[in-house]
Amino acid sequence: MIEDRERVATTDARGLALECVETGIEAGRPQRVIREAVSLEGSKTPAESREGGAADETLRIADETYDLSAYDEVVVLGGGNAAAHVAAALEDVLGDRIDGGVVVTDDPADTERVAIREGDHPVPSQRGVESTRELLAAADAAGERTLVLAAITGGGSAVMPAPAGDVSLAALQETTNALLESGADIREINAVRKHCSALKGGHLARRAAPATVVSLILSDVVGNDLSVIASGPMAPDASTYEDALAVVDRYGIDVPDAVADRLERGAVGEIDETPGPDDPAFETVSNHVVADGLTVLEAARDAAAERGYETLILSSRVRGEARDAATTHVAVAEEAQATGTPVSAPAVILSGGETTVTVRGSGTGGPNQEFATSAALDLEGGITVAAVDTDGIDGATDVAGAVVDETTVDDAEQAREMLADNDVYPYLAERGDLIRTGPTGTNLNDLRVFVVE
Repeated sequence: MIEDRERVATTDARGLALECVETGIEAGRPQRVIREAVSLEGSKTPAESREGGAADETLRIADETYDLSAYDEVVVLGGGNAAAHVAAALEDVLGDRIDGGVVVTDDPADTERVAIREGDHPVPSQRGVESTRELLAAADAAGERTLVLAAITGGGSAVMPAPAGDVSLAALQETTNALLESGADIREINAVRKHCSALKGGHLARRAAPATVVSLILSDVVGNDLSVIASGPMAPDASTYEDALAVVDRYGIDVPDAVADRLERGAVGEIDETPGPDDPAFETVSNHVVADGLTVLEAARDAAAERGYETLILSSRVRGEARDAATTHVAVAEEAQATGTPVSAPAVILSGGETTVTVRGSGTGGPNQEFATSAALDLEGGITVAAVDTDGIDGATDVAGAVVDETTVDDAEQAREMLADNDVYPYLAERGDLIRTGPTGTNLNDLRVFVVE
């Protein structure tokens, strides 16, 4: 999975850190999690024809069951970084019982029955708008006897753009860039995006009604808030236009006039709010989180334990400024090394969640690269750190993250200057510390691995 792995794994500790990264990401791949969450019960197999009806076939998703004879068609709709891989995995289970569908993604996969359409991440694009238009048309076509399997994954907010009202794609792009650079967390960012969209914030559920909708969700959001993952296209939304305006004000974001006008008009009731919990569209919707950050952390923990290391999952909910979180994590690793608290060395300490970066410079990097660089400034020996985004894309770069140790920083002043300019990508590249995976087929938030000797 990791490109040029041997060059990056220059020590046993680095090798273990990369092994934990690969094992964690592998555990979160849709092919595995869908196989565990979805099954077909009855006399037919996926390779057999549907001829003669499906009265004896039951689709089981998590703890719910669906009699396929109650539906005239089964379609797959949705989007996100891993959505095409979810669609492919569903085809493996259901075969030709799937009648079609549309999924929008930036990481295509081979499918036979579901149309895969492309968008872009982390900033929306014109092709994403066109793909999402096709997705919305497919949702509009769903009827009362349609079973919609919704593939919803992290990254959906960007790859499924549907600018609402007078908001243009250019205005949406400008707003997205400003939000991503502001230091706002994902809940705040998505509160704004939901109120500029004809799909997010439960609007896709409304478009698919009265179909039966079963969402299969891969969560990249701390706490698995359904209304925040991919901006909650199939979930009720409690955020408001006033909340969105408050985010813009809090971070001093200068949004385009069309966005400001829409949020202000919505706040005074001139535009309807996003669908809330009482909206009838959700009466036939059920949402299931089939994988999240803990899926990754538990697999990485098991990999370390098999190598004889004590393990500790510090938290799956780490958030805040990346470089500040790094300082705290290093302190925990140092304590373990020095005193055996909260875990005895040799140990592997793990965490997940999603850190942010307030961009003040003009360089290239991402939250995990900044986390790694900041951590490296404090490393004195015997501690190795890997930090990655599980989708393989850290920020707007072409890498997943980085692995560092006490050899990474040989000039602390230079490292601090690169951090100040948000330009750690070239710094880490020069040292051979970047982790490249390419698109991983999943998106389950960040993974951080501390190997403590």
